[in-house]
Amino acid sequence: MQTTLAPEFAGTPEGAEAEAILRRCVHCGFCTATCPTYQLLGDELDGPRGRIYLIKQVLEGETPTRETQTHLDRCLTCRNCETTCPSGVEYGHLLDIGRRVVDAKVERPAAERRKRWLLKEGLTSPLFKPALRLGQALRPLVPAALKDKVPVRPPATAHDWPTRQLNRKVGLLLGCVQPAMAPNINSATSRVLDAAGIQTVVADGAGCCGAIREHLGDRARALDDMRRNIDAWWPLVAGPGERVEALVMNASGCGVAVKGYAHALRDDPAYADKARRISEVTKDLSELLPELVPALKPRLHHAGAGQHLAYHPPCTLQHGQKLKGGVEAAMRELGFRIDCAPSDSHLCCGSAGTYSVLQPALSKQLRDRKLAALAPLQAGQIVSANVGCIQHLQSGTDTPVRHWVEVLDDALRGV
Repeated sequence: MQTTLAPEFAGTPEGAEAEAILRRCVHCGFCTATCPTYQLLGDELDGPRGRIYLIKQVLEGETPTRETQTHLDRCLTCRNCETTCPSGVEYGHLLDIGRRVVDAKVERPAAERRKRWLLKEGLTSPLFKPALRLGQALRPLVPAALKDKVPVRPPATAHDWPTRQLNRKVGLLLGCVQPAMAPNINSATSRVLDAAGIQTVVADGAGCCGAIREHLGDRARALDDMRRNIDAWWPLVAGPGERVEALVMNASGCGVAVKGYAHALRDDPAYADKARRISEVTKDLSELLPELVPALKPRLHHAGAGQHLAYHPPCTLQHGQKLKGGVEAAMRELGFRIDCAPSDSHLCCGSAGTYSVLQPALSKQLRDRKLAALAPLQAGQIVSANVGCIQHLQSGTDTPVRHWVEVLDDALRGV
C-alpha cells in the first residue's frame, strides 16, 4: 500500500510505525472474511481492510469525523485478522495509533466521555471490590441491564491459598477486576501450581496491566501502569535474592498486554530494557502445562477428570499470544474430555475488555452466536482462559462457565 503521510505525522515515531504497517497491506481482503464485526454488519468500514483505509486517510491529512471514530470503536481488537493476514500486517498496533490520532481530533459526546471515564477509573480502583460485593448482596434488586455484569458470589475456596515454601517460584499477576469478580481463579492457580511443586509469589504494588486505560484512550496513564508493574516485579526477576522462573498470567488479556510491554516502552530510556526483560519472562498459565501434566497426573481424582468440557479459546490467547491447542492437549492428557466449538471457534465471544459495556448490542450478538456454536457439544461446563470472556459468556447461559484451572483444581481436590 502506497502512503504519503501528512507533515504532522511524517518523521514522528508513531507515523513511521504506522507507515511501515500500512505498506505491508496488499488489499487482499482475507482479513475481512474472518472479522466478527464485518460478519454482523456487512460494512467494509467495519472490517479490518476498511478501518486500515480510514486510518491511512487520516494519517495522510484527511479530517476524521465522528463516523470515522465510530467505525474504529466498533473494532473488538480481537486480532483474528492478524492470524488470517498472509502479509503479517500488525493491525492491532495500527489500530491503537489510529484511535489515538482520531480521538485527539474528534471530541466524543459528553455521555460517552463519562462512561469511558467511569470504566477506566472504576475498574482499576480499590473501591471496585467493595462496590461489586454490594452489588452481589443486592443482586435481586439490580436493574436487568446491569445484573449480567454482577457475578454470583465466589466459592469459599476462593480465599484458600497454599502456605508451603518451595524452591521453585513463579510470579502471579492478580489483575484488577479478577480478584473481585472471580477470585477463585487466582487461588486455584496457586493450588494447582503448589501441587506441582511450584510456589506462587505475588508482588506488592503490581496492579492493572494497563490494558483498560490503553484501550480507553488514556495512553499516558496506561504507560504509568506498566512502569509501576515493572518496578514491582523487577526485584523478583532481577533482584539479588530468590528469583522467579517466570511471571505467570492466568488472564490471557493481561498476558497479551504484559508481553507487549517491550513494544509499548521501547522508546523509554529508563524502562525499555526492563520492559523487554519482563515481556521475555511472561508466560500464560497454559504455557506451563506441558511441564505440569506429569506432576499432576498421578494426583488427579479421575472421577472428576472424566467430565465433558466445552472450551472457548480467548482471542487474546489464540490471536494475541498465538497460543493454540495447548489447553486442549494438556487437559485431554489429564483425562478430561474437552472440545472446541465445531464451528467459529476462532471468532470473538464479544467480551473484548470494556467492549461489552461500550458496544452492548454487538457484544450480545457475538455472545449468543458463540454460545450457539458451543451448544452442540452438550458439555456440562464451558471453560475459557480469560475472566472477561468467562463473565460475558456466563451472562447468556445457565451452563457453568469457568476458568480451566478451576476445573483442574477441583479434580485435584476430588470435588
